[in-house]
Amino acid sequence: MIAVYILLAIVILLFMILMHELGHYIAGKILKFKINEFSIGFGFPIFSKTNKKTGEKFSLRIFPLGGYCSFDGEDGENDQSPTAFNKQKPWKRIIVLLGGVTMNFLTAIIFSWILLSTIGYDVPQIQRYSQEYLNPYMEEDVITHINGEKIDFAFGGNYVTMVNEQRANAQKKYQGWIDEYYELNEEYPTQEELNKYLNETTESGNGNFYTFEMTVKRKAEEGQKVDLTIKVYPVIVFEDVTETAEDGSEVVTQKQQLYVFVGLESSEDETPCTVAYVYNAWEGFCRSFEMAFGWAWVVLKSLWMLITFQIPITQMTGTIGTITTIATMASQSLSYLLIFIPLIAANLAIFNILPIPSLDGAHIFFTIIEWIRGKPINPKVENMIHFVGLCVLLGFVVIVDILHFVL
Repeated sequence: MIAVYILLAIVILLFMILMHELGHYIAGKILKFKINEFSIGFGFPIFSKTNKKTGEKFSLRIFPLGGYCSFDGEDGENDQSPTAFNKQKPWKRIIVLLGGVTMNFLTAIIFSWILLSTIGYDVPQIQRYSQEYLNPYMEEDVITHINGEKIDFAFGGNYVTMVNEQRANAQKKYQGWIDEYYELNEEYPTQEELNKYLNETTESGNGNFYTFEMTVKRKAEEGQKVDLTIKVYPVIVFEDVTETAEDGSEVVTQKQQLYVFVGLESSEDETPCTVAYVYNAWEGFCRSFEMAFGWAWVVLKSLWMLITFQIPITQMTGTIGTITTIATMASQSLSYLLIFIPLIAANLAIFNILPIPSLDGAHIFFTIIEWIRGKPINPKVENMIHFVGLCVLLGFVVIVDILHFVL
C-alpha cells in the first residue's frame, strides 16, 4: 500500500504545480501573451500534444519536480519579436508573474473551505457533556475564546495548549489552598468548603482564587447562536482507591481528586469530549479566506524562525521529504490530506513570491526595477543571476532532504 500512498502524494504535488502554472497560463491568455509550451514536470516528455491552431504545446514530463509555462522569447530565441515576453508592458508581465501565486492562494482558500465545511479544524465544539460535578457546558457549545484570547491556529492560540496552560495554573492554585486547608484542619476540604472559599474570595476580590473564563457560542431556541461567557471553577471528587496492605490484603480507601473542567475532558473518564467545529457552507466560505492567509502566516513565521536559528534546518523538507510526508499522512487518514493540501498551496504561494533568483518573486522584482528605470537590466546579467539562483536552490533542496532523513 505504501506505493499507492507515494503515488497519491506525487499526484497531489503535481496538482499543486498544475494550479501554479495554470495561473500563469490563464493570466497570459487573458493579456494575449504568446505561449509556446505548458509543461508539468521536467526532463523527457512522456506525453506531448500541440494545439495546431495556437501552436501551444502541452506536455507531461518524467520528473515531477516542477513545471513551467513557457512564453515566447523566454528561452532566448525570438526574444526581439514583438510577441516576446520581455517586450510586453511591465505591468502586464507582473500580472502574469503573479498569476501562479494567486492561483496557489485560491487553491488554499478552496481547500480550506472544504476542510472547514467537512471535518472542521481548530475551533472545538462540545460533543458530549455531563451534568455531574457542575459541568457548565451543553452539547454543541462552540468554544471561541479562553480568557479573551481567540482560539485560532495562526492568529490566536491553540486550543489544547491554552486549555492545558489554564488547567495547570488553576490546579496549582487550587492544590495550594487544599494543602493549606489540610495542614490546618488535618483533613481534606469538602466540595462545600471549596465552594465557600471560592465565593468568599470572589466577593472580596482579593484574587486569592484562580478562575478563568471561556467564551462559547450556544444555540438559542430560535436557531441563532448567542455568545456566552462561562467561568470555570474547580471540582473536588472522592474516588475509591484499592491499595495493598503490608500483609498483602487489599484495602479500599477514598482518595480526593481535584478536577478542572474546561470542556476538553468529560467528568467521568477524562476522555476527550470535544470535536472540531464543522462550519456550514457560508460560514466555511467566509472563514476560508482568513484560514488561507493564516496558513501563509504560519509559513512566514516558520521561515523567520529558520533564518533566526529558532528551529533547526532538519525540520525543513524538500521535494522528496514533502512526498514522504504526504504519503505518511495519507496512510494514517485521508482526512489529513484536507489539512495538508491548503498548507502546501499557501507554502508554494509564499515561497514563490519571495525575491529568490529564478522564482516568480525575483522576476517581479527585476520587472519593477525596469519599470522604474524605464529600461531593462542587462538580460545576460539577469539570466546569469537566475541561473545561479536556480542551481543554489536545487542544491539547497537536495541538502535539506538529505539532512531531514539522515538527522
